[in-house]
Amino acid sequence: MIVPGEEMMKKTDSQIIRSLLICAGFAALAAGVVGIFVPVLPTVPLLLLAAACFARSSDRFHRWLLNHQRLGPMIAPFLDGRGIPKHAKIKAIALLWASLLVSVVFLIPIAWVDLLVLGIGVAVSVYLLRLPDRVPAGG
Repeated sequence: MIVPGEEMMKKTDSQIIRSLLICAGFAALAAGVVGIFVPVLPTVPLLLLAAACFARSSDRFHRWLLNHQRLGPMIAPFLDGRGIPKHAKIKAIALLWASLLVSVVFLIPIAWVDLLVLGIGVAVSVYLLRLPDRVPAGG
């Protein structure tokens, strides 16, 4: 039974925090599964969030997700440090900036919040661009 990224995070000692993390993990998992069928909902980041929540709260749920027949292979390469496909980076950055620009132009009326959101967008974009590109198997 493989468990990529098992050393990812230390489990918390607080039962309240663990319960909240389990709830957040299942919420992220549910949204990630919906994202498989809804193109604008980012599946892999939500599954990674669920894995991170479970890593801090429940070994059983964490192992279950990482070893799941359909969901585990979506996140295992990222957790193993093998990166993500280039097309996934491009799609993630495009969706990130489309949603950020809509938020800044139409939804957020406070200038300093606009700047904060844009700064976070730059940081996330730099992070995504620095991730290694995963080469497809056999290529």
